Amino acid sequence: MKRSVAFLLTLTLCGSAWAQSPQGRTLTLEDCHQMAVEQSKDLHEARLQKEMAGYDRKIALANYFPSISATGAYLYNNRDVALISDSQSALLQNAGTLVQGQLNSAMTGASEQLSAAMTQKMTQLMTAIQTNPALAAEYMGSPMWQTILNMLQGVDPSSLAGLVPNVAEPINAIGADIDKTLHPDLHNIWAGAIMVQQPLFVGGKILYSNQMASLAEDLADSKYDMAYADVILDVDQAYWQIISLSNKKELAESYASLLHEMQQDVEHAIAAGVATESDALQIRVKANEADMMLTKATNGLSLSKMLLCKRIGLPLDTDITLSDEQLDMIPEPMAPVDKSLEDIYADRPETRSLDLASRIYDKKAKVVRADMMPTVAAIGAYTLTNPNLYNGLQHSWQGGNLSVGVMVKVPIFHGGEQLYRYRKAKAEAQLYQTQLDDAKEMINLQVSQQRKLMGEAREKLLMSESNLSSAEENLRKAMVGFEAGVVPTQTVLGAQTAWLSAHSECIDAGIELQMAAVKLNQVEGKIK
Repeated sequence: MKRSVAFLLTLTLCGSAWAQSPQGRTLTLEDCHQMAVEQSKDLHEARLQKEMAGYDRKIALANYFPSISATGAYLYNNRDVALISDSQSALLQNAGTLVQGQLNSAMTGASEQLSAAMTQKMTQLMTAIQTNPALAAEYMGSPMWQTILNMLQGVDPSSLAGLVPNVAEPINAIGADIDKTLHPDLHNIWAGAIMVQQPLFVGGKILYSNQMASLAEDLADSKYDMAYADVILDVDQAYWQIISLSNKKELAESYASLLHEMQQDVEHAIAAGVATESDALQIRVKANEADMMLTKATNGLSLSKMLLCKRIGLPLDTDITLSDEQLDMIPEPMAPVDKSLEDIYADRPETRSLDLASRIYDKKAKVVRADMMPTVAAIGAYTLTNPNLYNGLQHSWQGGNLSVGVMVKVPIFHGGEQLYRYRKAKAEAQLYQTQLDDAKEMINLQVSQQRKLMGEAREKLLMSESNLSSAEENLRKAMVGFEAGVVPTQTVLGAQTAWLSAHSECIDAGIELQMAAVKLNQVEGKIK
């Protein structure tokens, strides 16, 4: 009944926040757990691993969506591009002048030939007229004929060259324009493109990658649970060690006080002549031993509190008081609820980690297998250039080019690399599965062993409490007999020693039961 009251009192204290007392901070076990979790570097790293695994899962999920990219480029060339040679460029720029010269030359030649022909014909005509007496008499003396001859003789055939039009300037202008087109200004080149790529089929690689990322996130959670359980176990050990040493310190104080009272009583008895110096010497030796025991308990308690302060992130010299230090008896933990082995396997972070690792490598093997399969992706792009490639290399951004298509990649030969990688991943998955089976056997052994230790600790506590009750009754009767003078000093000292040993064993049994319960919770996966 007394242990039940103590346990209820512990639950009440655990529900309260840690407070400030004249001796320092008063902390419950839950307060120590919370502070240790908040300052633990291992847990901080585990939380970062969980965060990173969450980002990896989101990265894998992004592969389902199309990738859109924009690209821009600028290029400076110190020399321009010429699509024709310098001699051809000169011909184009002077094409009008050349054509004009050829026309003039052609017209000049034609006029000279016409003048020679006309002179020949007129000579033949004049000869024919003069050799014919009838025509000569009729035409040579005719005024009209004389007028015609004078007009024909006055015509200058070379004047026909002046009738050629001036085509040099317009043709030169056209040639210069063509030459400019064939010399684009490519000193400064600007280009831009927007590309879209959507995977259509990649052999299931995206699907398996997402499943791997999700399993990796669960694995990070499992590793966090393992680190959390280790932190809780370390804090519990430091906490209950303080409770044990605190109770032993109080026990040492009570024992030392009792011996000093007996020492005074024996001195009075020696003065009254009913006791001897031998009795006083025996009590004095025991009193010194009790003082030394009290000193050791005080120093041990101080060191244990420093260790707990380190675990929960407080300065080592912080004066702390634990709520369970004020209890008369070590609180008895609640009886554990039996769990099936399958539930324990599911709750233990070690088995969950190995199971997740095995499943991850199984997915990894499928990802590697996907690399040996064809991949299909839809692609699209819109490109712009300045100078504009689609409009005569003009310096303009107007008018780009839209391209769409499908890209297929078929692996043909890779020297067997992907096949060996696939077999390696399958072997790794089998390795973790074997380790998982071994871990389950070890967990089964741990659970069975810890349950037996829990039962033994509970029986040990009951026996130590029974022994303590007997030792207290024996000490009470010995003290009554000693005060009545019927019990010798040696008997009283023996009763006190037996009481001290029984009380110390009771304290150790209570702490042992607490730690057995904590370890049982750990092996059954109840610490989360």
